[in-house]
Amino acid sequence: MNRHGHFDAVARLLHWGMAVLILTMLFVGVGMVASLAWRPALVDLHRPLGIAVLVLALVRLLYRWRHPPPPLPASLSRAQALAAKGSHVALYAAMLAMPLLGWAMLSAGGYPVRMTATFSLPPILPHDPALYSALRQAHGVLGYALFALILLHAAAALHHAWVRRDGVFEAMARARPRWPATPDSQPPEPPAPAA
Repeated sequence: MNRHGHFDAVARLLHWGMAVLILTMLFVGVGMVASLAWRPALVDLHRPLGIAVLVLALVRLLYRWRHPPPPLPASLSRAQALAAKGSHVALYAAMLAMPLLGWAMLSAGGYPVRMTATFSLPPILPHDPALYSALRQAHGVLGYALFALILLHAAAALHHAWVRRDGVFEAMARARPRWPATPDSQPPEPPAPAA
């Protein structure tokens, strides 16, 4: 459970694992456009990683529903709390939409979504070149939007860690705070030795 103002180990593992996976996906996507020599290998990597993002995003949503996150600090204004919740909704929406758009785009283009050399996912849209073109453009635009959301999320996390020092960053960074997260806090004194 996400108790005592901190996320549990499963929530932290899902968060940081997906962070690495999504950043990898974004850089692979850029590499696919930038390098013709690496494009076939990167495409073969991009497709299964995209489906992994979709599956893990669904797992995270289910886990978050069953294990609600710790409450935000009472010191946050209403506007800040709404912005935090809104940015999380936008992140989850993008994590779900990106791989679904990619899958739909490939389906409309008549390309198989190969997970392995012998297994491909079924198409979710009929072959339609015009739709393929529109979805390809949407996939690219959403990629930039997701990157912007990630930068915003990282900036907010660092603001909580370095400026506000309110424990929000530590709630996801480690299991428990070492000491209360206040600007003038000091580490606790070591316990006295037993007599």
